[in-house]
Amino acid sequence: MSELAEKECVPCKGGVPPLKGEELERLARQLPGWEVVDEHHLRRSFRFRNFREALDFVNRVGELAEEQNHHPDICFGWGRAEITVFTHKIDGLTESDFVFAAKVDRL
Repeated sequence: MSELAEKECVPCKGGVPPLKGEELERLARQLPGWEVVDEHHLRRSFRFRNFREALDFVNRVGELAEEQNHHPDICFGWGRAEITVFTHKIDGLTESDFVFAAKVDRL
């Protein structure tokens, strides 16, 4: 299990640059299954047996988002869900995005 999942998301107050390069790659290596898209956001697709399982998962992600005060974009339908994570305040990635993704993997 990723050590990232043991951390807490830290609210971004802005004024910090998004992660790039080696730091971004180091964190990404800790999240197999997640894709770093254009050094801007993390994305992962999940598959389920039916709509109910997808909905239950999305609801758990929503509860996690409220607990961590870090809110992903969620798209779902019958048997699938896609989670996209980035820090809106800086329009890019911070460590908290990776922390949140690691916590999603534990659901």
